[in-house]
Amino acid sequence: MYHPLAFAIAISHIAAAIALLNGVLTTLGQGNVAANAVAAIARQPEAKGSITTTMFIGCGFAETSGVYGLLVAFLLIFVNPLINNNIDVLSVPQQIGAAILPFLG
Repeated sequence: MYHPLAFAIAISHIAAAIALLNGVLTTLGQGNVAANAVAAIARQPEAKGSITTTMFIGCGFAETSGVYGLLVAFLLIFVNPLINNNIDVLSVPQQIGAAILPFLG
């Protein structure tokens, strides 16, 4: 049988990897938005200002999703809610996470 602590650490790292996958998908989405904006400007050059403004607003909203995924990954790795602070093996990462947490909130 696996040790419960090792299982909790493994699950939290898998969840952090899934949260970081959000950043990759955000990048692909922003590339798609930019490509479609360029195609729209090529079809209708007089609407360049409106298309560019809408593109930048959309990319800004999409970027916040990637930043939130990165934040969740950092919290799962450094400030793991599944693990007690009393374990000596994990005392250093927990202390680093506790030092970072006040700056995040």
